[in-house]
Amino acid sequence: MPTFRSRVLPLLLLLLPACAFARQDTNDPIDATVVHTFTPGKTTARDVTAALGAPTEVVQLGKRTAYRYDATTQKSTVLFLLLVNFANQDGRSDRLWVFFDEHDVLTHHGASYSTHRTQYAMPWEDVHEAADNQSRDAKRPGVGK
Repeated sequence: MPTFRSRVLPLLLLLLPACAFARQDTNDPIDATVVHTFTPGKTTARDVTAALGAPTEVVQLGKRTAYRYDATTQKSTVLFLLLVNFANQDGRSDRLWVFFDEHDVLTHHGASYSTHRTQYAMPWEDVHEAADNQSRDAKRPGVGK
């Protein structure tokens, strides 16, 4: 007749190893197709805020201003084993700076887009492979070439 120990111990050992996945997003990703419509000398600060909403930060540069827009995505993976745990966190961000003259007309802008590149992965996996990034860029409108 099986004992309590012979029934429960194998079940406990099966329950101890586990995996966990988590994702955290801050703001919506910046729409690259909208940013491409901004024209220096024509687009105004009002146009930019109408298209993208309120900026994360407004910086006064003498009589000129700059708006910063940010979005961040983080993906975490954890593998819990009996004696050793493995974890990885991949965080990427979109960032846009738009610069206006003293009349609130766009002079120039600069952006980086990478929230779409975040991946769930274990520590031994490379999440910065060029081929991975290119395929993910191709799927994001306005970013892929």
